[in-house]
Amino acid sequence: MQTSQAKNPWLWVPSLYFGQAIPYIVANNLSVVMYKDMGVSNTDIALYTSLLYLPWVIKPLWSPLVDLQGTKRGWTVSLQLVLAAALGAVGATLHLPAYFMISLAVMWVMAFASATHDISADGFYMLGLRQQQQASMVGVRSTFYRLATLAGQGPLVVLAGVLAVSLGDVRQAWAIVFFVLAGLFLALFAWHQKILPRPDVDHQAASGGNVAGSGLLEGFGKTFATFFAKRDIWLILGFILTFRLGEAQLLKLIAPFLKDPLDKGGLGLTTVQYGLAYGTIGIVALTVGGLCGGWLISRLGLKRCLWLMVFAVHLPDLVFVYLSQVQPQNFGVICGFLAIEQFGYGFGFTAMMMYMIMVADGPYKTAHYAICTGLMALGMMVPGMWSGKLQEMIGYQHFFVWTCLATIPAFIMAALVKIDPEFGKK
Repeated sequence: MQTSQAKNPWLWVPSLYFGQAIPYIVANNLSVVMYKDMGVSNTDIALYTSLLYLPWVIKPLWSPLVDLQGTKRGWTVSLQLVLAAALGAVGATLHLPAYFMISLAVMWVMAFASATHDISADGFYMLGLRQQQQASMVGVRSTFYRLATLAGQGPLVVLAGVLAVSLGDVRQAWAIVFFVLAGLFLALFAWHQKILPRPDVDHQAASGGNVAGSGLLEGFGKTFATFFAKRDIWLILGFILTFRLGEAQLLKLIAPFLKDPLDKGGLGLTTVQYGLAYGTIGIVALTVGGLCGGWLISRLGLKRCLWLMVFAVHLPDLVFVYLSQVQPQNFGVICGFLAIEQFGYGFGFTAMMMYMIMVADGPYKTAHYAICTGLMALGMMVPGMWSGKLQEMIGYQHFFVWTCLATIPAFIMAALVKIDPEFGKK
């Protein structure tokens, strides 16, 4: 790897992936809690917040533009400034009469900026690190992504809950949370403008430089053609699309389940309790799981770890079957079970991250990785859209049993995918 300005990856990988996670968590998780606090129905929450996945689904359509025009560094830093403005704008909409649809519209803008930021940041990660460094840093990358998840679903949710009580105004409480997030992104913009390295290869598009007109269209076509010409492409598609089939449905109903009262089948947690149980203790466990997963892959390689990780990411979904059946009221017990489920997910999901890096490897790695993550987002969006309606039809108990059954295709695909035994080892 040649760089004109080599810098320790610990200076930028943690902050880069912390920043990458925040708008994704806002659009797809924090928004669920916020709208639940504001009295929106489970059906509307699941449907409309699942539609916010769409920019991540279709981002491969413009990923070649990021690959072929400008630099990954330039895209990344500029988009962080756009995200700061969008987060502040969401906060400004929450007191409007039609706040629900207007705030969703602003989140769409934020989601498109975030999806594009993902393309450039992931491309920068692969350009700025050797393959061995990518494997060893994937745990760090995952950890700080999860720490952002912790911030987005833990302290920020607790802050919203505390402010809602002290101010007596739920909308004002959530507006303040979004203004805090806007300030955070301004800080990330300033830091990365100064600290991100400048790899020499970041100035070279796959075709040899920036292109325009017919050359750009040709680059688009070649990017997609080379991806879908990959060996065993149907196995690749099947594994990526089904890996999160159960979680896609589960994720949209976790906050409503934990916050709904007992007579509606939930656990009756307050917003502050939710932030502590799921957004803090649970995410800490998830972060530890991600670190362990990255370390194990770097030691043994992805192939040897795959089955263990597939079991780890899916079997703990049974926790929600238990919680919905028993409805325990001991807060410590609830936290303990959520920690088990989140550790398993953090440990197991590392396999999918490395699998997508493996699939994307090649001259179009930035765009191909974006296609992989877009397919994964599609596998999250479609099942999530109807999960709220399904839950309201059959209740939490039967719904969580169904989500466990929905993990079966992932086990089938794990038995079929082909992985280089040496991939991921240091």
